[in-house]
Amino acid sequence: MVERQINANILPILTVTTRASDHTELVSPHGTPPHLIFQRLGRGFVGFGEVVRAEFSGPRRFVEAQSWWKKLADKAIVTDSIGRPGSGLVAFGAFAFSDRSTQKSVLIVPERIVGIDECGAFETRIENGQEVTQLASYSAADSPTPKTPNGWAGSSVTEQRFLSLVKEGKKMIESGHLHKVVLARDLVHKLPPNVSPDGLVGKLAESYPDTFVFSVDGLIGASPETLASVRNQNITLRALAGSAKRGVDDGDDQQQARALATSRKDLDEHRFAVQNVLQTLETHDITAVADEVPFQLKLPNLWHLATDIRGVLPSSTGSIQVIGSLHPTAAVAGSPTSAARKVIDSLEGLDRGRYAGPVGWVDGNGDGDWAIALRCAQIDTQAHTITAYAGAGVVAESDAMEELLETELKFRPIIEAVNEQLR
Repeated sequence: MVERQINANILPILTVTTRASDHTELVSPHGTPPHLIFQRLGRGFVGFGEVVRAEFSGPRRFVEAQSWWKKLADKAIVTDSIGRPGSGLVAFGAFAFSDRSTQKSVLIVPERIVGIDECGAFETRIENGQEVTQLASYSAADSPTPKTPNGWAGSSVTEQRFLSLVKEGKKMIESGHLHKVVLARDLVHKLPPNVSPDGLVGKLAESYPDTFVFSVDGLIGASPETLASVRNQNITLRALAGSAKRGVDDGDDQQQARALATSRKDLDEHRFAVQNVLQTLETHDITAVADEVPFQLKLPNLWHLATDIRGVLPSSTGSIQVIGSLHPTAAVAGSPTSAARKVIDSLEGLDRGRYAGPVGWVDGNGDGDWAIALRCAQIDTQAHTITAYAGAGVVAESDAMEELLETELKFRPIIEAVNEQLR
C-alpha cells in the first residue's frame, strides 16, 4: 500500500461558542436540516455546513487523524464562554472498520454546531477555514461492486453465503484457531428520490431514542454500543455481546430476557467481549474496572447483554487515541481479535466500509463521545444506493440459521426507517 500526503499546511480557524436558547432541539422538523448528527436521548450535537475536512486510510488512519486534529486544535483561535466538553472547536468523525477498506475515514469540522448537554444548549460558529491535510491511501484491491436491485438484496454476502460462512467460522473455532468471530452481511437498496438522510435519521431518533443516532458523511444509524466516552482523562465504555429477540407480549418478552441472562452461549460470547476490552486497555496503561454481572439492555427490536466499564487515562491521551487502541473490539471482530480479523479478511469478502468502526465527535481538548457504527447504513449519493450492514457473533455453540435471523433483526432499524419514508 502506498501513502501520500496532500497539502499539509494547516491554517488557523476562528471558533466562537455562546449560549443558545433553552428551547433548542437537535433534530427538529422545522428549520434547516443538519448535515452532521450525533445524539442520544435528545443530547449531543448537530452540525451545519463544512469548514474543513480531512480523510485518512490504511492502518495508520487513527494516528494520522490524531496528529492532524492536534495541529488544527493547537492553532485554532477559540472564544468559548461555555467551557464544557463539546464547546469550542469540534469535529465529527467516522472511521473505516478495516485497514484495507476503500472507504475513507473522515473528520469534518462544520460551520455551525448546536450542542445540548445536562447544563443546557450552546452554539458554536467556526469560520475562516482552509483546505487542510488529506491523507489518502491506495490499494490494489478493489471494493466489491454492489448490485442495485428493486428492494433489498444482499450484494456481497447473500443469505446462503452467510450460512456457509457461519459454518466455516465454526470449523475454525472447533479447530482451536479462535473463540469467536463476528461475520457480517449487507443489503443494498436503490435510493428512492423521496428518501433523504435527514428523514431517515429523524425516524431513527424517534424509534430508538436510547441509542446513539448519527449521520456523518452519508453514514447513518442508531447504535446501542458506546466505544468510548472521554471526559477529563476519565473514560466510560459499554460492551455489548449476546442478543435475543423481543417477545410477542410482556410474558414472552420477560422469558426472552431471562433466557438470554442464563444462556451459556451468550454469556461466553459476552465474557470474551468484556475481557477483550479490559486487556486492550491494560496494554495501553489504562486502569479500568468492569461491572461483575452483565445486565439486559432492552431495545425496540432486541435484548442485549451489556456491561459498563470505567477507567482513567494517562495524561494527554485524547479520545481519538483511545478509539484507535480499542478498535476493533471483540464485540464486532471476535476473540482473540488478531485471529478473528484474519478470519474475517479470509472468509467474509465484504468491504465493511465504516460499519462497525468508530463514529462520534471530538473537541479541542481531546474529549469526545464515540459509538460503534452498528444498526447503520452508508448512503452513496453518486450510485444512488443505501447499503445496510449487520453482523452476528459466531461461537462454538452457534446455529447458522439462528445467526442469520439475528442479522435480520439488526437490519430492522434501517429497513423500517426507509419503508416509513416510502409510504
